[in-house]
Amino acid sequence: MYPIHSKIQAKVSSNGTAKSPFYALLGEFEQALSGVLNRETQPAVKRHKEKGKLTARERIKLLIDTNTSFLELSALAAYNQKDNAFPSAGVVTGIGVIHGREAVIVANDATVKGGTYIKETVKKHLRAQEIAMENNLPCVYLVDSGGAFLPEQDSVFPDRDHFGRIFYNQARLSAMGIPQISIVMGSCTAGGAYIPAMSDETIIVRNQGTIFIGGPPLVKAATGEEVTAEELGGGEVHTSISGVADHLAESDAHALEICRNIFESLPKPQRQKLDIAQPEAPAYTEDELYSLIPVDLKRQTDVHEIIARLVDGSRFHEFKESYGTTLVTGFARIMGFPVGIIANNGFFTSESSLKGAHFIELCSHRKVPIVFLQNTTGFIVGKKYEHGGIARDGAKLINAVANASVPIFTVVIGASYGAGNYAMAGRAFNPRLLLMWPNAKIAVMGGEQASNVLVSIKEQQLKANGKELTPDERQRIKQEILSKYEVESSAYYSTSRIWDDGIIDPLDTRKYLALGISASLNRPFGEPNFGVFRM
Repeated sequence: MYPIHSKIQAKVSSNGTAKSPFYALLGEFEQALSGVLNRETQPAVKRHKEKGKLTARERIKLLIDTNTSFLELSALAAYNQKDNAFPSAGVVTGIGVIHGREAVIVANDATVKGGTYIKETVKKHLRAQEIAMENNLPCVYLVDSGGAFLPEQDSVFPDRDHFGRIFYNQARLSAMGIPQISIVMGSCTAGGAYIPAMSDETIIVRNQGTIFIGGPPLVKAATGEEVTAEELGGGEVHTSISGVADHLAESDAHALEICRNIFESLPKPQRQKLDIAQPEAPAYTEDELYSLIPVDLKRQTDVHEIIARLVDGSRFHEFKESYGTTLVTGFARIMGFPVGIIANNGFFTSESSLKGAHFIELCSHRKVPIVFLQNTTGFIVGKKYEHGGIARDGAKLINAVANASVPIFTVVIGASYGAGNYAMAGRAFNPRLLLMWPNAKIAVMGGEQASNVLVSIKEQQLKANGKELTPDERQRIKQEILSKYEVESSAYYSTSRIWDDGIIDPLDTRKYLALGISASLNRPFGEPNFGVFRM
């Protein structure tokens, strides 16, 4: 591999910090993130801690190995919805390392509406279980939840991917031989009681954790029996009478210690072998990345410059450098892990589509994980390109992405529009992780394009009836569409609805990808098996 030689001079101030309009976006992101992470002064958090309980993130920090990172997923779930009453959708999920082994952690946040589940909470919990299945990772459930948020039961209970799917997934995980450990650290009520009951081993905290299908008020209403929560389903009951729980802990910290001890006895998985090298920093200053990030998505940034600041030693072995140049493909390393990189350098053409499909075949046969760097407006349009078979060649690429036999990871570094989203391993194509930079935009097309298309359709409808739009009406309709697309295409709109796995600081990209790739090695990669390519 050869180092990428940067062709631009990154803007750096006298104190060594890169100057860029991206800093305004970064400040907005940090402020939004701080709002969900730093809630110590809120009354619900204070009451929680007065009971001697740790917060969800404090529990996770004690559970994972010292000096290791926790890859938190969808921290801004439910952001700017429901008056921001459900920060992080009331649950913290992610991948952490416990006794040297990656694990998926799902931690209810009882300081958010008692840890109850809204639509986004369910979706986030299910996504965590999906990651566990894909990567053969043990699951740890830190349970402190009142179950479904009853005012919105219609959006969390009856459908296939609602609350019941959590228990279906637990049964499937168990059948796959994937360990699941529950720590009951608070309320565990109604359907939620099945989370510890369906786990391999369950820990419950004395005088704090409770498990019951129906709580004291329901029992009294149904039978007239008066009973306390502890008498009905406390730690002593479930570890010495019912057998629903297996270990009785004296505190949060003690329960987490027991969980760590359990991990010492778990069987080790067969890991995929990769040629892993010593991690190496990029050759260029880290902060230079900020000055290169595409803020104005109408202007294409040379993606070689971005790659140079993401890969080890800035070394990159480019594949088909002079062919289909609107797509950049090649091999590199990220934190020592070998990767194939597929990155947009403009819209898709037939040549770039064929190049991408060829490169995916190479990575699949060589068993090298693939990283997609998305910044595309989609496929080129026009009579010449349709006649040339752009749909046929684009289909080859989409087929290859869907059938890649190695783990794929997607980072949206700019635009993600139209079928370009699919060709670059968008959510529908099951990347192991899909991460967004704060500047990212995702939509069926750009707002300007959408407004022009929809105004044109409106004009044709009116023309058929002998009418036409006035200039003021045309401008009003166009502005309404532009405003709608500006909101709905933003990274925050996407991450709030869990269309991705989280917005991240671009400087954390290497760390997130490395932990994701490491987690993916817990299941051996499959053998290449591609479908029919239309020739």
